[in-house]
Amino acid sequence: MRIHILGICGTFMGGIALIARELGHEVSGSDANVYPPMSTQLEAAGITLMEGYEAAHLQPAPDCVVVGNALSRGNPAVEYMLDAGLPYTSGPQWLAEQVLGGRWVLAVAGTHGKTTTSSMLAWILEDAGLAPGFLIGGVPRNFGVSARAGAGRFFVVEADEYDTAFFDKRSKFVHYHPRTLVMNNLEFDHADIFEDLEAIQRQFHHLVRTVPGSGRIVCPLNDGNLLDVLDMGCWTPVEYFDPDMEAGWHVADAAPDGSAFDVICDGERAGRVEWSLTGRHNIANALAALAAARHAGVPVRAGVAALGRFRNVKRRMELRGEVGGVRLYDDFAHHPTAIRTTLDGLRAQVGGGRIHAVLEPRSNTMRMGVMADRLADALAPADTVHLYAPPALDWDARAVLGALGPRLQVAGRTAEIVERLAATARPGDTILVMSNGGFEGIHARILEALAEREVVA
Repeated sequence: MRIHILGICGTFMGGIALIARELGHEVSGSDANVYPPMSTQLEAAGITLMEGYEAAHLQPAPDCVVVGNALSRGNPAVEYMLDAGLPYTSGPQWLAEQVLGGRWVLAVAGTHGKTTTSSMLAWILEDAGLAPGFLIGGVPRNFGVSARAGAGRFFVVEADEYDTAFFDKRSKFVHYHPRTLVMNNLEFDHADIFEDLEAIQRQFHHLVRTVPGSGRIVCPLNDGNLLDVLDMGCWTPVEYFDPDMEAGWHVADAAPDGSAFDVICDGERAGRVEWSLTGRHNIANALAALAAARHAGVPVRAGVAALGRFRNVKRRMELRGEVGGVRLYDDFAHHPTAIRTTLDGLRAQVGGGRIHAVLEPRSNTMRMGVMADRLADALAPADTVHLYAPPALDWDARAVLGALGPRLQVAGRTAEIVERLAATARPGDTILVMSNGGFEGIHARILEALAEREVVA
């Protein structure tokens, strides 16, 4: 079958493309923005990429067009597809119909930590010899790809609450029908499609309704927003986790930076995790992954051992390089809670070393300024803050982040940020770049500028 994917370089749609190619389909795709790591994966898999959304990309007519949720009416390819009467579907619907039928689906939902937890869970199953399929919104380093069909019974999917397509406004995750459901946490987000928190909670409850009574739901003990979702009605056994409270899954003797901890399951110690990750949020992610894996049949001690061999996802506190004693990390954080959590974890790691936070407010919610008033507090652990404020930003960064005082630098061009950091960073400093996009390749540009400075010196 010939499949053309509109919006192919998004993390989800790129994963659909990889799975379709693995299943033997001829796959091509169009996108307005093509950049690594997804573009690299797709090209390596033999998938043809086309820049833009020209009607000609759908000629000759493919057997099926898979439409990403970033596409809307008025898009030239969408209008041609509709006028020509081409068969089309959404990514989640294609996954459900072509891949998930008859599989044991383990879905990971929540505002934060979906990608990391999904990657942990897939790795625990892989380490146990279960050869799971997976579709994850990032590239787990244990696998090197963001998606695969898998040879076994199990399939792990990062379950996003964002809408499905221009013709299907339900959340993506209602298509997946999981037997094991992890709900990591829940906050207001995606202000471009949800009016308020209650609207998101309703979608999460639609997801809860799809989990069978013989399934399992894994949920934090202290997240009131998710507990409210369960109070709407739950027909499935629930296991609770919490890194800071005595839930069914909790921890003891944790290192201050989260790099080691004992796992307590049902009141008994199940082993000690020692790994390269840091932060209490990753401890919580680990507990959720262990609980979900146990439901799929992996003994807890085997899961604990697997986590010791887990390698974090690309763009999740990924060390991109070190020049002249200055380390540069890349992170996907773009919500105030995730930004604060990431910075707190980094502060625990570097102690008194200087942190330079570089932020691109790229998501629709951030550009709209819905949570801008929370950003100053989220960025507080940093010693300097370099905020990219392009013309499309709907709020005054200097006014909103004024509480940061002289630590704040606002730039209308990424080149300004590169120049400032090259001039001010010194040995022992850490630069943390946070964005959910390519950020104009700023990571490599900063490292190059630091290297040039070393040569001149």
